[in-house]
Amino acid sequence: MEGLVVKLPSFPFLSPNISSSSSSSTFRLGFRRFSGSISAAVKEGSVSLGQLTRPDFPILHQEVNGSKLVYLDNAATSQKPTAVLKSLQNYYEAYNSNVHRGIHYLSAKATDEYELARKKVAAFINASDSAEIVFTRNATEAINLVAYSWGLSNLKPRDEIILTIAEHHSAIVPWQIVAQKTGAILKFVSLDENEVPDVEKLREMISTSTKLVVVHHVSNVLGSVLPIEDIVIWAHAVGAKVLVDACQSVPHMVVDVQGLDADFLVASSHKMCGPTGIGFLFGKSNLLLSMPPFLGGGEMISDVFLDHSTYAEPPSRFEAGTPAIGEAIGLGAAIDYLSGIGMQKIHDYEMELANYLYEKLCSVPNIRIYGPKPSDDVHRAALCSFNIENIHPTDIATFLDQQHGVAIRSGHHCAQPLHRHLGVNASARASLHFYNTQEDVDNFIQSLNDTVSFFNSFK
Repeated sequence: MEGLVVKLPSFPFLSPNISSSSSSSTFRLGFRRFSGSISAAVKEGSVSLGQLTRPDFPILHQEVNGSKLVYLDNAATSQKPTAVLKSLQNYYEAYNSNVHRGIHYLSAKATDEYELARKKVAAFINASDSAEIVFTRNATEAINLVAYSWGLSNLKPRDEIILTIAEHHSAIVPWQIVAQKTGAILKFVSLDENEVPDVEKLREMISTSTKLVVVHHVSNVLGSVLPIEDIVIWAHAVGAKVLVDACQSVPHMVVDVQGLDADFLVASSHKMCGPTGIGFLFGKSNLLLSMPPFLGGGEMISDVFLDHSTYAEPPSRFEAGTPAIGEAIGLGAAIDYLSGIGMQKIHDYEMELANYLYEKLCSVPNIRIYGPKPSDDVHRAALCSFNIENIHPTDIATFLDQQHGVAIRSGHHCAQPLHRHLGVNASARASLHFYNTQEDVDNFIQSLNDTVSFFNSFK
């Protein structure tokens, strides 16, 4: 049978189990010949983006508990393509060394690649300068950096911080601590009738007392998308700053920090096909320059004396100690991979898959799906949190894993206030990425129906 041959413009993410050659940059995909890029192949409709990219993810090609793995826990962490795995191996095998400190070849090479990764992040989110990107351990640390550096330096008693009840714990707890220390007041926006944070109420709450608005871009429970551009305009009109939790948006759509005009934005590598242990903070240059260090130690200093120290310019000021060098380089490789596909292509494909998932879930008896119903005007992210009457979500997730090899998440998803508002302690969540397919969704729904039937048989 003749395979489908796709000619690529030197994409760096071909996996070793795909037939390829450096001269022709082609690989076999299916049943007929096709010339063009991955995005062109998807556009022609000959094969889905999920089918095209799955070969690049070795972990997906295995059995779990005797069944083919169906991985639907991407909102918690994404899988890593071969290109990212190779970049990590290459760093540790070929030029492992500390950065910024050595004059020898290995250190210079490691420094170049580490700083190149910073430039890749900046370009990926359209920051105006790579110095606006601070590498952190994860998005949680990035938010804490803003809280302890900017927050403790700028907030005073009765200043207001506006959040939504749908925020991740990492976007709530640091500001609770800062509010206790400064006397600032936290104000929370509830949900509207569509189970989306009430944007109009948020607008009404913003006043001259507002100093900071902390909001997610995409909810990790509701799948809803907030109009960040509008929120930023409203906040800036009263002199307030905006911090955006973009952990669920940067991996799935085009995010332009200059277009959003957000003051701070955070994201995590591990949700965007990169390694764990590294995330980043985007901060406008003037804000980062005004902020004191978050941690003290090596790298973040200019000069150290016995009685005082002077500090380096950002981003070094906020990167004390030896950083996650290999992880940063791996994140750079992940960005190369995602950029090679195209974030708009990824977003368009995931929107189709999101609607398919929602539609199929609606057919499951006694199900309650949280968040807005998709329509021509309302777009959901490619995830669904749900509960099924009289079946605990952890029982659902356990049975799906042990009996069907389907990986979903159960629990409060680090959003307990939101779950309390919804009147439940926990939910089950299926979340997709571009390497998922309609077949994954179909297998999940079939397995979920079997799970429901099993537990209902005891009634």
